[in-house]
Amino acid sequence: MIDCKGKIAVLTSGGDAPGMNAAVRAVVRTGIAKGYEVYGVKRGYNGILNKEIDLMTFRDVSEKLQHGGTFLFTARSAEFGEDEGKRKAAAICKELGIDSLVVIGGDGSFKGAKDLSKYGVNVIGIPGTIDLDIAYTEYTIGFDTAVNTAMEAIDKIRETSNSHERCSVIEVMGRSSGYIALWCGIANGAEQILLPEKYNNDWEKIIEEIKKNRAIGMTHQVIINAEGIGHSYGLAKRIEEATGIETRASILGHMQRGGSPTARDRVCASVMGSYAVDIIDQGKKNRLVGYKNGSVYDVDIDEAFAMEKSIDDYQYTVANILGTRCDYKVI
Repeated sequence: MIDCKGKIAVLTSGGDAPGMNAAVRAVVRTGIAKGYEVYGVKRGYNGILNKEIDLMTFRDVSEKLQHGGTFLFTARSAEFGEDEGKRKAAAICKELGIDSLVVIGGDGSFKGAKDLSKYGVNVIGIPGTIDLDIAYTEYTIGFDTAVNTAMEAIDKIRETSNSHERCSVIEVMGRSSGYIALWCGIANGAEQILLPEKYNNDWEKIIEEIKKNRAIGMTHQVIINAEGIGHSYGLAKRIEEATGIETRASILGHMQRGGSPTARDRVCASVMGSYAVDIIDQGKKNRLVGYKNGSVYDVDIDEAFAMEKSIDDYQYTVANILGTRCDYKVI
């Protein structure tokens, strides 16, 4: 029997993302294989404060890989948002002998982890968010599934839009990040894509493009609108009033967070989960796991928070060339 090297706890926090279960599974099984006791924390940081912390076995994470959501659940915690709550959480980790805490979530979850590290808890972060809005990593768990879910829905909306010769405004998730909108715009062949990082509130330009596209014979058009811009119903009404073209708005909403994770999300989540345990085993402290140049790597949590992320300009240019009318010129 292998002597216990220490105790690792794992939690999921923030918005759920397909693939989180695969990451938890990898942390648990890799941790056990390397001689650690691994504990699952239910309901995020709130679960630490309420001591909803259970020892996990190899079998406990069976039949979890293929499911969306998070079997550990996720919840907001007003108490943890306060300094006293963080001190209490750190004290509970110390009391229970938890040597490292693996946090799977987005930027808000990582901020909580960063704050917790200041009170002596070794935190390792794994990026789990459909928004792809974390600067230090090229990929976040859940993004691929969310994009594929949205893509399939948009394909269906386009077919009915074509039948009725409509203009469709389709809003996708992403908070203040436009990556889901950008990828769907390219994948679905949208005529226009509205991104928070690029859009300047020029409604008249949108309407002008629609009119010009109709004038050259396009019977229907799709506009992908990012959540960070919003107001899709108002935009649809404005387009219809200005152009006379029947226009409908569809907000895809939280369906993008659900569903069985794609192969890419399952594999990336599994690799990052195992890597998180590897860096704990190497004695590293307060690191975030991510992808860079196609390979898994880790970065200091403070260094990661100093980074900024922006939309890929070349992808945006490609989207405009492929999606706008035939007389579009690259300047």
